[in-house]
Amino acid sequence: MAVPPLASSLPAYVGDNADSIAQLAVGHVWVVALSMAIATLAGVLLGLVAYRSSAAASVVITVASVILTLPSFALLGVLLALLGLGVVPVVIALVLYALLPIVRNTITGLRSVDPVVLDGARGIGMAPLQRLVRVELPIAWPVILAGIRTATQLVVGITAIAAYVNGPGLGRFIYSGLSQLGGANATNQILVGTFGVVVIALVFDALLALVGRATVSKGIRA
Repeated sequence: MAVPPLASSLPAYVGDNADSIAQLAVGHVWVVALSMAIATLAGVLLGLVAYRSSAAASVVITVASVILTLPSFALLGVLLALLGLGVVPVVIALVLYALLPIVRNTITGLRSVDPVVLDGARGIGMAPLQRLVRVELPIAWPVILAGIRTATQLVVGITAIAAYVNGPGLGRFIYSGLSQLGGANATNQILVGTFGVVVIALVFDALLALVGRATVSKGIRA
């Protein structure tokens, strides 16, 4: 009877697979960064378009909320059928999931600007675009950034499911480990993938915290 291979210790497994871990971690970071860049641009623009109208804001937030309730596997499955395997369906799914926190916080932040401040800006002759760029957005930015941070944490976690459609990321370790439960190193694969996702999430959040310290005016910093 064949003897099953012995599992390595976690440190030994990490050492033996350092190149693969690094490659998949870089892929995970890259797809999160790309998706968040697109989602931030799209979410802030949607918020800017909708925040002055209660009806428009309600529609945009409702649609984004419905998207967020869709099961990840279901949405990826639909995108897989339409677009095939790879990065494209993953990025589209991640952008869609990231929209709600960014759109909602953009609308909330812009609506929270004190009307007295806006009246003062009008009084000194600022045009609407100047008021938006120089007054409203800087005041709303801490709230918008909080939405971006929330969306980033969400996206880092959902990216782990990208292995389902052959996308990049540490989810491949998790997926491989779950498919081989009971086999040698299955637990190590799950632990490496899970711990790596947590580390990436913490790094992104720390970087965004630094962005906040560098970009939020001291006068409005919480």
